[in-house]
This record gives sequence, C-alpha cells and structure tokens, in this order.
Amino acid sequence: MEAQTPKEFFAKQLPERFKPEKAVGINAIAQLTLTGSNGGAWVITIKDQKMQIKEGTDPEATLALQASDKDFMDIMSRKLGVEKAFFTGKIQFKGNLNLALKLRDAGFL
Repeated sequence: MEAQTPKEFFAKQLPERFKPEKAVGINAIAQLTLTGSNGGAWVITIKDQKMQIKEGTDPEATLALQASDKDFMDIMSRKLGVEKAFFTGKIQFKGNLNLALKLRDAGFL
C-alpha cells in the first residue's frame, strides 16, 4: 500500500525500502524538514547498515533536505524524479552530494 502522508511513509514504507547491503560504510544523519499540512521534521540515521527514523531535529545532521509534503510524497512515489525536483527547486539540499547518492542507492530517495 502506498503511503498517503510523510508520517505514514517514514513509519511503514521507508523501512521496507531500505537495503542494508547497499549501506555498507555509510554513516550519515539526514535531517528532513517538510512544509505543508502534513509536514514536520524527521531525522534518519544510517550507521552500521541499520536505519533509525525519528521525528524531530538533529543539529549534527550531515545532510539536510527540505521540501513541501506534496513534493516529497511525489518524489517518494516516483511521480517526480529527485533530480528534476532538485533542479526545479522543489527540494532543497545541503550537504555531501555523494552521500546523498549513496543514500538513494540504499533505498532512501
């Protein structure tokens, strides 16, 4: 079942998408800030091929992503490509781009 909100996505879909075998050597803290009626802040930590998801913020995040809740869900459901979203300003990104690409391979984006 396709998640309808970011909260559902983080609770149900993202854990299923995660590919630990692709996360070898990744040690990252990603801060996601989503605007809109279903927005919020989430911290995704990947370390030792495990992923932890929690609501809130982490000032020591190595990556920061910001988008509207709608654009984020369009990206996660593959209706909107992450590259197109980035180049059209629908998703703002701060941090190590190579790390972001590794996270994508591990099922995160």
